[in-house]
Amino acid sequence: MAIDVRTICLGLLSRGSATGYEIKKSFEEGPIGYFLEASFGAIYPALGRLTEEGLVGLKVEQQDGKPDRKVYSLTARGHAAFEESLRVDPGPDRFRSEFLFLLLFADHIPKDHLRHLIDERLADYRCKLRLLEEPSIPMPNSPGLEFIRGQGIAFYRAIIDYIEHNRHLLEAQDARVPAHAAE
Repeated sequence: MAIDVRTICLGLLSRGSATGYEIKKSFEEGPIGYFLEASFGAIYPALGRLTEEGLVGLKVEQQDGKPDRKVYSLTARGHAAFEESLRVDPGPDRFRSEFLFLLLFADHIPKDHLRHLIDERLADYRCKLRLLEEPSIPMPNSPGLEFIRGQGIAFYRAIIDYIEHNRHLLEAQDARVPAHAAE
C-alpha cells in the first residue's frame, strides 16, 4: 500500500470538510505528521487532482477582505476510493533519522556538541510526548486514533528512557582526530 498525500487527503476528508490550510495543519500538528510530511506544493495539487476525478467536492466561500476560502469535502466516490485504499496490505515500516546518523559517527563528534545534540533531542522527544499525553487540538473519538496515540506515548517514553540510561555509551568516548587534521 502506498500511503501518499492523495490517500491521506482522502482520509482526512473522510472525517469532515476542510480547507487546504487545515489539511496542512493536520500534517504539522495532528497525528498525520507521524506518517508523512507534505508541503502546500504537494497538498494543493493532490486536492486538485482529487477534485478533477470527482473524488472530492469543492465549495468556494467568499470572505470579506480576504481571498476566497476553498473548502474540500469527500464525495461518495471519494469515500469508496478511500475505503478501497484501506484494503491493501501496508508496506514495511521505515524509520529515518538524521539524529541516529550523527550518532553512528559519535566518535567523531566533540563531547560538548554530542551532549548538546542528545540534550536537544531529549527535549524534542519530551515535548512530543507531552503533546500526545495532553493534546491541544481536539481529536475525533476514534479507537484507531487512541491506539496510535498510545503507541506514540509508549514509543517516546521508551526512547527517552533508553537515551537517558545509555547516553554514557556515547559520551564516554573521546572524539577522534579527523584524518585530514593529522596530516
